[in-house]
Amino acid sequence: MKKLLLLSIAFVFLLTSCGSKTKGELVGVQGKKWYPEKPYGMELIPRGSFIMGKSEEDVGKVLNAPTKTVTVRSFYMDDTEITNSEYRQFVEWVKDSIVRTKLAILADELGMGPEDEGIGEYAFKDADTTQMSTYDKYMLDNYSGMGETGYEGRSLNRDQDLVWDTSEYPDEYYTEIMDSIYIPEEESYNGQRTVDVTKLKYSYSWMDIEAAARSRDARRKDFIKHEELEIYPDTTVWIRDFEYSYNEPMHNDYFWHDAYSDYPVVGVSWQQAQAFCNWRTKFKNDDQKSRGRQFVNGFRLPTEAEWEYAARGGIESGTYPWGGPYVISDTGCFMANFKPQRGDYAADAALYTVEAKSYEPNDYNLYNMAGNVSEWTNSSYDANSYDYVSTMNPNGGDYGNKRKVIRGGSWKDVAYFLQVSTRDYEYRDSARSYIGFRTVQDYMGEEDSTQ
Repeated sequence: MKKLLLLSIAFVFLLTSCGSKTKGELVGVQGKKWYPEKPYGMELIPRGSFIMGKSEEDVGKVLNAPTKTVTVRSFYMDDTEITNSEYRQFVEWVKDSIVRTKLAILADELGMGPEDEGIGEYAFKDADTTQMSTYDKYMLDNYSGMGETGYEGRSLNRDQDLVWDTSEYPDEYYTEIMDSIYIPEEESYNGQRTVDVTKLKYSYSWMDIEAAARSRDARRKDFIKHEELEIYPDTTVWIRDFEYSYNEPMHNDYFWHDAYSDYPVVGVSWQQAQAFCNWRTKFKNDDQKSRGRQFVNGFRLPTEAEWEYAARGGIESGTYPWGGPYVISDTGCFMANFKPQRGDYAADAALYTVEAKSYEPNDYNLYNMAGNVSEWTNSSYDANSYDYVSTMNPNGGDYGNKRKVIRGGSWKDVAYFLQVSTRDYEYRDSARSYIGFRTVQDYMGEEDSTQ
């Protein structure tokens, strides 16, 4: 009997040894192969070193950009500024989510579910617990009701299309919710009743990694920041930015009309641009999750150094993104959209902004890195920051500093602000008719063309 037991143990040992794929060797954890896709609408900016700062005469005598050799890692950058059409996708997603949340909450309060008609068709997906996984049921039982409203974390039903035609509203409860998102009847005119844009708020959380890394005794939760802000662009900037000037048509039409879909979005603060980056990351990773694919790293605003490096297009010591010291080509055409010839706005064939893909791109295939709209960066503005920032991926990222660097100059600026080395700033909660943004994403490898 003892011999039989020993033989059984030996047999089990042999099975486990022969069945091992590693053969006892250190081979590392075997994860999935990483074959990233090139982000849509972006260009790869290869890593490299460059002389950051003003190598040419500092005409403005600002003395805030002394030359400094720095190195940046590879990253992707949008080939154009974020357009009205792209930002409207963000706004529509937020509006859709708010309506669905309101519908789901009311359905929950009324005890209506997917089996019911009308508003019940918009109930939370977990309303039918018979269809839930064990994990989802556990999360609902143990973590629901922990947020401010008690509904945080519950999944919305996005399979059911929303009804926007008032003649087709399914029931009175649906009508009540839809009525709540529009401006009051007494504030409408010309028969138009529009969505109350102050209700279009986006909520998200992020972690201050740099502060957490430098702290020795604080807990992780101390560095998690929660943000909630209105995300609709401030269209009044077209009037408020210019006293005694008639710009009402731009206020009325610029953001929402299809005629301006391919123009850069403006009237967006630095904080709203950050919210857009967070949403774009979520939107992409929600799709990745549905496909069973690994998450991509986040979209973000470029650092000041990344922006200048990309704007130079690989040309050393160039004054403008096209390299030369002049703003007019050899054929006599202006190279960008700005304010030339002592204020002749229309001399460059544009009065305000132009389509995001206008003029010739630089050698990294990036459009309008000079002129059209100035662009938010992630970096905080300090006139002396070049003296102390690192030479590797430099960034003056002081969260407490409300002044944020903008680069590139705009349609209302003189040529000096179009120079790739010129620094300027605006306060992070400000919105202007001449400031937009573009996003970047860290490079993590190229797609395998053999797959």
